[in-house]
Amino acid sequence: MFMPMSIDLRSDTVTRPTLEMRRAMAEAEVGDDVLDGDPTVRRLEDRVAEMLGKERALFFPTGTMANQAAVWLLSRPGTEIFVDTNAHIVHWEHAGAAALAGVQVRLVPSPGAVMDAESLRQAIRPPSPHAPLASLVCLENTHNGAGGKITPLTELRALSAVAREHGLPVHLDGARLWNASVASGTPLADFAACADTVMVSFSKGLGAPVGAALAGSRDAIERTWMIRKRFGGGMRQSGILAAGALHGLDRHLARMHEDHARARQLADAIDGVAGARVVTPDTNIVMVDLRAGVSAFKLVKTAADRGVLLTPWSATRIRAVTHLDVDDRAVKRAGQVVRELLEA
Repeated sequence: MFMPMSIDLRSDTVTRPTLEMRRAMAEAEVGDDVLDGDPTVRRLEDRVAEMLGKERALFFPTGTMANQAAVWLLSRPGTEIFVDTNAHIVHWEHAGAAALAGVQVRLVPSPGAVMDAESLRQAIRPPSPHAPLASLVCLENTHNGAGGKITPLTELRALSAVAREHGLPVHLDGARLWNASVASGTPLADFAACADTVMVSFSKGLGAPVGAALAGSRDAIERTWMIRKRFGGGMRQSGILAAGALHGLDRHLARMHEDHARARQLADAIDGVAGARVVTPDTNIVMVDLRAGVSAFKLVKTAADRGVLLTPWSATRIRAVTHLDVDDRAVKRAGQVVRELLEA
């Protein structure tokens, strides 16, 4: 029996490189990036550094490795780092901060969807010979666990100011900072100015198959080169991968608003159906809270049987992410399937 292709809304990492992107990757000028430097990687790093208003940037295979390199760079073993309760660094990086950098993660709860400056201020301990010292503040924008929420520039600056008051460096997990910039109209460099180091990902909204970058001062990135090597992230003819990222910046960044519009379309189709409540999407992530008694795991399985792939975020919440490979027709179909399952 013919089975139609699934509508994959599990993540924006599921995109496949377009034919044009594959061509750019196949034709990329390359060199040994560990020995002499890869010319296409250099172009990507220079481009990202300029976009973020930083002195240098370094290409990484993954955003997780870049985040952990920043934690290693900016923190000190035996100290604590401050992170939003639902941050990616806490939940989805296999306790890397503890295992690799030897730091304790201090969760910062906030009354809103994401960490705010006053909550951070209250979480920072007064000096004590009995408590661990603090060494770093980690921020996330957009915030994955909160449903792609944007921390506005004013609040990001306030968070950075609290960190500076206490002499703490700031790392920004900006895996989807592209989305935050496109949706808010805030220049990338303005967001990035709030942090010492910034990670951006190419394998999400930009549609590249692999890659992330960490940007910061010249000295910070020179030291990070050694950390990346220690983590096993030194790549050889990585210009093939960097070419995909450059193509994404050239061709896919400007269209990212389409993903945001489709997320709103999907949210509107589901919100309120059979008691379901949608977290109003700022960008391309749609979080749906189900009514009592409805299992997210069961709904996701049933939706997959009907060709719509979703993520069970918790026992009562599902996540859908719009991206380059999902058009208006697919979003309409996905919304219809989820509605029917909720009403069943």
